Amino acid sequence: MKIRNLIAAIAAVYGFVSIAYAADAKPSSGSAAMPAPIVFFDIAGPDATKLHAFYASVFGWSIDAQNAIKTPGGLDGTLRQDPAEKIIYMGVPDINAALEQIKAAGGTVDMPRTVIPKVVTFALFKDPAGNRMGLVEMPKS
Repeated sequence: MKIRNLIAAIAAVYGFVSIAYAADAKPSSGSAAMPAPIVFFDIAGPDATKLHAFYASVFGWSIDAQNAIKTPGGLDGTLRQDPAEKIIYMGVPDINAALEQIKAAGGTVDMPRTVIPKVVTFALFKDPAGNRMGLVEMPKS
């Protein structure tokens, strides 16, 4: 699964017109693979224009007219106008197995494994504190 597909799917779910994306998330050769790398993030608030100005001025993030974020570190994300929330998406090889581990550790499933054909497979969960987070099914290498 390519990160650009995830971002396009998330853009469709939240109604974004278009969105930028980083290179596909794969560990570089010679480095150990992280069990669940962060592959995307989403920040919401009641005033997307203020969020845009805040993150661009404080952190130097490049944010386009559709609120697609490009961080200096290469991690992409989005800003959206909704109640305040942030979602971090982790890449895992098997979403259903990860959701079972999440439930066993005290988390809950917020949106089950969802397939958008030829685009992305993702799910949302809440950790024990109620933070909503996301999972993206990444290809097994």
